[in-house]
Amino acid sequence: MKLVFAGTPEVAVPALDALIASDRHEVAAVVTRPDAPAGRGRRLVASPVAERAEEAGIEVLKPARPRDEDFLARLREIAPDCCPVVAYGALLPKETLAVPARGWVNLHFSLLPAWRGAAPVQHSIMAGDEVTGASTFLIEEGLDSGPVYGVLTEEVRPTDTSGDLLTRLAFAGAGLLVATMDGIEDGTLHAVPQPAEGVTLAPKITVEDAQVQWSAPALRVDRVVRGCTPAPGAWTLFRGERLKLIQAVPVLDRADLAPGELSAAKNNVYVGTGSHAVELLWVQPQGKKPMRAADWARGVRIAHGELLGS
Repeated sequence: MKLVFAGTPEVAVPALDALIASDRHEVAAVVTRPDAPAGRGRRLVASPVAERAEEAGIEVLKPARPRDEDFLARLREIAPDCCPVVAYGALLPKETLAVPARGWVNLHFSLLPAWRGAAPVQHSIMAGDEVTGASTFLIEEGLDSGPVYGVLTEEVRPTDTSGDLLTRLAFAGAGLLVATMDGIEDGTLHAVPQPAEGVTLAPKITVEDAQVQWSAPALRVDRVVRGCTPAPGAWTLFRGERLKLIQAVPVLDRADLAPGELSAAKNNVYVGTGSHAVELLWVQPQGKKPMRAADWARGVRIAHGELLGS
């Protein structure tokens, strides 16, 4: 099939690479979000998908909105058979969905209908799921509600961050997306409607969502830290400034600290929660680079009974 691939962040690049490498399909163009300001200088930077497409000599389309007439005219000129999508980052209106003969097919990083929305992997970890996966489905106007072509499953490991899990799903899902394109092209694959039961939503995780509540149990604190790593980053307050929490592990044999109470030894930093303590392993003070929590604690000289949190 002639394909137009839509995607924006790094997590979409493995799928683009897999489609480029396929000997059954032609990636005629790529659709991605416009260049965005990045870094301290806030200079405009192309998306990872745009950079990869340009390296491969593929036409790149960067509409401000996917309903823009110039974009729609070019898409109709290309006349793709199908448009595979991975983390494009914009809603596709009816007139855009109508262009490819076989529709827009999204690779979504959950087992639909679980975790429909922008942050399925983060929500899966924060909810304590033991198994998650990826699904390919035909995009409709509803939120991730279209019929499903294929799925794969992936174990959520006890130490997984959302970055770890998303990386594994991106590479495994690339193969699923290519297999879906193959099945659509040869007529052996047909989309099946999602069940009405089991729908859960996964909206974007905000900075406010990522603030650790020390009155919660230690397992909840652990899940929030892992689910919000690397973005938007779990955090708490220390002496009125934000402290990013990069890695923390529950300590099941220590329950002598009040919620948020700090206890620092030579090589360990513990914080009380609503159950047992957690040990901070890596943190990032405001305006500084990530560092071992024990090094941070030595530098700030934690007072007896000092608390994290507001």
